[in-house]
Amino acid sequence: MPETIVKLGIPSGSLQKASIELFNKAGFDITGVERSYLPSIDDDQIKLIMLRAQEMSRYVEDGVLDAGITGYDWILENGSDVVEVCELAYSKATSKPARWVLAVPNESDIRKPGDLKGKIIATELVGVTGKYFADKGIDVKVEFSWGSTEVKARLVDAIVELTETGSSLAANNLRVIDTIVTSTTRFIANKDSWKDKTKREKIENISILLNAAIDARTKVGLKLNIRKGALESVLKLLPSEKSPTISSLADSDYIAVEVIIEDKIERKLVPALKRAGASGIITYPINKVIH
Repeated sequence: MPETIVKLGIPSGSLQKASIELFNKAGFDITGVERSYLPSIDDDQIKLIMLRAQEMSRYVEDGVLDAGITGYDWILENGSDVVEVCELAYSKATSKPARWVLAVPNESDIRKPGDLKGKIIATELVGVTGKYFADKGIDVKVEFSWGSTEVKARLVDAIVELTETGSSLAANNLRVIDTIVTSTTRFIANKDSWKDKTKREKIENISILLNAAIDARTKVGLKLNIRKGALESVLKLLPSEKSPTISSLADSDYIAVEVIIEDKIERKLVPALKRAGASGIITYPINKVIH
C-alpha cells in the first residue's frame, strides 16, 4: 500500500448516482455502493467515504476528509473554510446550476420578499436564508425543515427550496418570488491536505479527470475520408473553432479527417458532409476531453 492515501468524500443522497456515473466516466471503477458507506475504488491511493452533501464541507474543513464533493450552497451554509479546487458542472438532473428559491403558494397574497415581514419561512438552508433576509432588513422567523419542504408551504408563510427544473414547485402549485442563492457542485479540499505536495497532486489529478469526463458528455468524435480535392469544402462545414487532424491514407487520392464536435450538431453535420463527398463517416462516444 502507498504511504499517502487521499480520503475522498462523495455525496450520498440525490447526488450519489450522478457522482458515481461521473467517476466511472473518468476511468474509476467504484463498487459496493449499495452495501456500504465505504465503497471500493480501483485506485489504492484513494479511500472513499460516502456522506451527505450537507455535511461534507465540515468534514473536509476539520481534516476528517482530504477532499470531497458538495454543493456551493452547503459550503456557504456551513461557513466552511476550505480550498475550492474546481467547479464541477453536473447535478442530479441536469448540468445547469441549481437554485434555492423563495416560494409561496399560487393563491398567496405575498408578491415580494418584503411582504414576508413578521412571517415564518421553512427551509433546510437556514443560515443562508436568514442572512438573505437580514441583508434586506426584513425581520422573519426561519425554521429548519426536515425535508418535504414543498408540503409545508401551506403550513407556514413561505419556503426556501432547492430546484433545478422548477417542475416540483409547479406540481405543488407554488410560485417563485426570488432566488436566494445559485449553487453548483464543487470539488473542495482541506487546507492542510492542499499544502501536502503528494496529496495535492492526487487531488488535482482527480479534478482533471472529472472535468474531462464532464466536458466529454456533450461531445462526440467524428472520422471521415475525403478526396484531397474536396477537403476545402469539408473544412468549411466543420466548426470554425476546431482544428481537425488530417492523415494520409493508403490511397493517395484520399485523406482522413478526425475532429471532436458537439453532439447537438452531429445530426445536421453528418448529412452535409456526405453531400460534400465524405465517405466512411464514423461518429463515436468519448469518455474524456482534456483541454
